[in-house]
Amino acid sequence: MKKKNTNDLQTELITAPDLSRFLSENKDNFIETTLSQLLKDLFDKKNISKAALAKSAGISEVYLYQIFSGGRNPSRNRTLALCIGLGASLDETQELLKSGGHVPLYTKNRRDTIIIYGIAHQMDLNHINDQLFAEGEETLY
Repeated sequence: MKKKNTNDLQTELITAPDLSRFLSENKDNFIETTLSQLLKDLFDKKNISKAALAKSAGISEVYLYQIFSGGRNPSRNRTLALCIGLGASLDETQELLKSGGHVPLYTKNRRDTIIIYGIAHQMDLNHINDQLFAEGEETLY
C-alpha cells in the first residue's frame, strides 16, 4: 500500500465521520520512529565518535547519552545543534525536528533562513552561531 502524503491524510481526516476507523485504516501512514532512533541511525552512517559529536554539538557527553537512550528529548535548538554536529542534510534535519515534536525550519523565518543556509553550506555550529549573532538573532546555545 502506498503511503499517503500529509495533505491527503489531513483532507481525509477532516472529512472522516469516525476517528477510530480513520486511525485504524491509516496506521501505516503514521510516523513511529523516535528522535533517539533517527539520531542513532544517522550517527551510525557518520564516521564520528560520540565524544566528538558532543563537542561539535556543544553539549555534554552525559546529555548526549541520555538523548541516545531516549531518556531526554532535546529542545529544538539542541536538536539543530546535534544535526549540525552530525553534518546532517537539510532533509535529515527536518525529519529529526519533526520526530522530536519540533517545528521544522521555515525559510520565511529570518533566523531559520540563516540556519538553513549554514546547514546547506556545511558550516559548523560555531560558524552558524557567529552568523546568527552577527545578524542579531538568537544563537543555538
